Amino acid sequence: MQPGAREAIKASYLSIAGNAFLAAAKFITGVFGNSYALIADAIESTTDVFSSILVLIGLRYATKPADDNHPYGHGKAEPLFTFIVVGFLIVSATIIAYESIENINTPHEVPEPYTLLVLAAIIIIKETFYRVVSKKGRKTDSSVLKADAWHHRSDAITSLMAFIGISVALVMGKGYENADDWAALLASGFILYNAYLILRPALGEVMDEHRYDEIENEIRKVAHKYPGVVETEKCYIRKTGMTYHVDLHIAVNAQITVKEGHEIAHRVKDDILQHIPQIADVLIHVEPDDEL
Repeated sequence: MQPGAREAIKASYLSIAGNAFLAAAKFITGVFGNSYALIADAIESTTDVFSSILVLIGLRYATKPADDNHPYGHGKAEPLFTFIVVGFLIVSATIIAYESIENINTPHEVPEPYTLLVLAAIIIIKETFYRVVSKKGRKTDSSVLKADAWHHRSDAITSLMAFIGISVALVMGKGYENADDWAALLASGFILYNAYLILRPALGEVMDEHRYDEIENEIRKVAHKYPGVVETEKCYIRKTGMTYHVDLHIAVNAQITVKEGHEIAHRVKDDILQHIPQIADVLIHVEPDDEL
């Protein structure tokens, strides 16, 4: 299993369990507390359960080892599953927006005050989940896990909007009963924005867009340390799941033998793999440097 894959899978199990529990808590509180904002929040958490299950499936598939049909491994499945997760976000935002507009035009009672206590707890829990899963996502460099983390953050945002809306309804009284519905409508916009933030890097990963300057600099730094490497030229990096594949051109003395150049390339490759464990493979092309 790839480096960090076990941590990523454990984080996805945490997301599934947390979303399921909170979805039930929100729905029950929303129904009995007369708050559509909480019910809308529960809808999003329910979709989050299914998206977190997809995250788990995607992680398990993406971390499968390379085979004859997939010589670069199965990591490209990860951004594809990220697209599906984004789809869930868009669907949940659309449902929340539609239902919010419907409820704005429907007279209803002011939410119960105790719904604020439930929302406060949910905001703290979801923000904690976001920080835990986001940290795992950064550590493993998993795009689909980062997407799942943003699900938790968007949930915290919708809960915060609901908290503000219900507070306005309770303080202002009659005539402001639908303040939490407006809050839910505003939250749907935040969810759509988060969907874009998740989609952008995943799309870049599928298109092999260069977004890895720090890794490139580290690769060149390691290569230059090896005796015999005169210069590093092209350095192409593609992300595959939680690992990277690198194409690197190095320049060596044009007067050495092919065998010596081949040996230098192997040593450089070994050093890069040792110093940067998230790199799965390095293909090195040796160029002659005629100035020596």
